[in-house]
Amino acid sequence: MIIKSILVVCTGNICRSPIGERLLQHYAHGVKVESAGIRAMAGYSADPQSQAVSLRHGISLEGHLGRQLTTSMLRQADLILAMESHQLNHISAMAAEVRGKSMLFGRWLSVKEIPDPYRKSEEAFEYVFGLLDGASKEWAKRLNR
Repeated sequence: MIIKSILVVCTGNICRSPIGERLLQHYAHGVKVESAGIRAMAGYSADPQSQAVSLRHGISLEGHLGRQLTTSMLRQADLILAMESHQLNHISAMAAEVRGKSMLFGRWLSVKEIPDPYRKSEEAFEYVFGLLDGASKEWAKRLNR
């Protein structure tokens, strides 16, 4: 199956998933990438720490606004990438038929789950950015074949 659209999911859609979305847009050419949150801070910009760490690495989160995850988003995406296992369980509970196309964003890393840096230190945001960047490169390698 050719992946044409990816939905990146985290909790609030202001820290991890906006970074993951923009990194995948940067690395995975020709793939539509969007993000949403299970308990989204709908209408909010990306977290200031997420914005700052991303900009330091040349990735802009400008224009991002948090979106609440819906079943129609899940059904429309070709691939759904969540940050943690409990999010995969939530996604399956929302729409059981999407379980087969739902995976952990960090699937190809030694650290499979990507922790939430919300309200944590700058170092925590840097660590999470590094995980998301590494995982995005791995996904892009597989998607750009």
